[in-house]
Amino acid sequence: MRRKPCLTTDDVLKIVAACKSAGAKIKREPTIAVVDAGGHLLHLERPDRNGVNTVDMSTLKARTAALRGRPSSAFESRVKERPGFLMVPNCLGVEGGTPLLFEDECVGGVGVSGIDFDDERVAQAGSDAFGK
Repeated sequence: MRRKPCLTTDDVLKIVAACKSAGAKIKREPTIAVVDAGGHLLHLERPDRNGVNTVDMSTLKARTAALRGRPSSAFESRVKERPGFLMVPNCLGVEGGTPLLFEDECVGGVGVSGIDFDDERVAQAGSDAFGK
């Protein structure tokens, strides 16, 4: 039988803290979603001033990264090449989601929304913190 790694609560809190820290460095407060390998929500945090749409955006970005094992920006590029990919369920082709990798296996994703063009950079900070 194969044993599969999974995210722990401590992992998730470390990822969220790194995203918040990266956001603070640029004086922004991101909405942050962390999902497991199946794209199921483990943690969601939306600052008071962020719009309600950032909840779905961050969650879908995280889910896209987890289900595809690569950043949601890669899916964005794929959709531009082949618009039929817009029909893939539960995926969003917008930058801001990064996969969470453990020993070269995707165990989840982190998605950031609400801070414009810095979404993916801040999400990557969370992924990097997990990888250490």
